[in-house]
Amino acid sequence: MTTPRIRALQESDYPSLIAQVDDWWGRPAAHMLPRLFLRHFHSTSLAAVTDQGALAGFLVGIVSPSEPGEAHTHFIAVAPGHRGTGLGRVLYGRFFELAGKRGCRTVTAVVSPGNTRSQRFHLATGFEPVPLPSAGPPDPNSPPDPEGLPVWKDWDGPGEDRVRFSYAL
Repeated sequence: MTTPRIRALQESDYPSLIAQVDDWWGRPAAHMLPRLFLRHFHSTSLAAVTDQGALAGFLVGIVSPSEPGEAHTHFIAVAPGHRGTGLGRVLYGRFFELAGKRGCRTVTAVVSPGNTRSQRFHLATGFEPVPLPSAGPPDPNSPPDPEGLPVWKDWDGPGEDRVRFSYAL
């Protein structure tokens, strides 16, 4: 298998991407990827494309217009047939380079508490979990994370808890 070529993600990739992402993730995920991400953030998002032109993976990244020096990865996915090849790390490495050239010092990501595979991947890539603020004892209503990482209750809205990660460039 040849290494996929990395290029900017394009709005024209949307139909192919959205048709596969639920299968790649093993659960509904298409709702987290409206077309606007590819339309407005294609210059900071990446596609991994095979010699046959098929998507092998992608990363949707944003350089924050509001938080100077910060970039965020909204979504990263690798096709099942390309997992374990290092493609996810290659996508992140390219995004780190891109974000650094745009003046970013930090890249952030969020992961659902039960998505331990993604949590382990982010930790292995060099991300650090963002600790909870120490404003008292832990919230007894906050669900525990299987990996023991800090869970930010309601981070993405009511009942939408997340584990936050940060990578220093």
